[in-house]
Amino acid sequence: MIDNLEYNTEREHLIIPEYGRHLQKMINYAKSRETKEERNKVSKAIISVMGNLQPHLRDVPDFQHKLWDQLFIMADFDLDVDSPYPKPIKEELQAHPEPLKYPQNFPKYRFYGNNIKTMIDVANTWEDGELKEALIYTIANHMKKCFLNWNKDTVEDDVIFSHLHELSGGKINLKEEDEDLSDVTTLMRNKKKYSSGTKKSHSKKGGSSRNRKRY
Repeated sequence: MIDNLEYNTEREHLIIPEYGRHLQKMINYAKSRETKEERNKVSKAIISVMGNLQPHLRDVPDFQHKLWDQLFIMADFDLDVDSPYPKPIKEELQAHPEPLKYPQNFPKYRFYGNNIKTMIDVANTWEDGELKEALIYTIANHMKKCFLNWNKDTVEDDVIFSHLHELSGGKINLKEEDEDLSDVTTLMRNKKKYSSGTKKSHSKKGGSSRNRKRY
C-alpha cells in the first residue's frame, strides 16, 4: 500500500497547474495514440473538458483558439493533431522581451533629475532671442533650487553656470553674463510659502473639529 504512494516531487511537472494533473495525464494519453484519428478524437474531448473547467473564459474573444493554444503548450508542442487554428510556435512564446532603454542610466548630477537634461536639450534647439534667454535662466534657477534641496547650505551661481555649460554640451554659457540668478532666500521662501499654506489648510480642519462633540 505504501509502495504505491506518489509524491508531488516525484511526479511530472505541470506546465499549466490550473488544469490539474488528471488533464495532463489525458494529454499524455492523447500523445500516446498511434493513429491521428484517435489523437484528434481524444484532443477534442480534452478541449471540451478544458472549456468546462474555465467557464469564465467563454465570454473572451477567440475562446476556442486560446484552449487549443493551451493544449499544445501542455503537450510541450509535441502533439500531432488537426487543429482548427494555427499551431503556436514554441520559440515565439518562450522569447524574452528586449530590455527597455532608459534615457540616462548613470546621470552625473542626479540631484537635478532627468527632466532638467530634457529642458536643456529643448533650449538648445531654440533660436537665439528673448524667449530662449528667459528659458535658460528659468532652467538655471530651477537647477539652483534643486541643488539647494540636495545641499541645504548655499551654492554659488558660478557652480550652476558650470553645470549648465557641461550639461548643454558647451552650447549654453552664462559665465560671462552680468545677470545673477535668484538668491537663496527667495528660492527657499517660495518653497516655505507652499509648505506653510498646506499646513494652514490642515490646521483649519483641525480647528473646526474642536467644537464637535466627542463621544
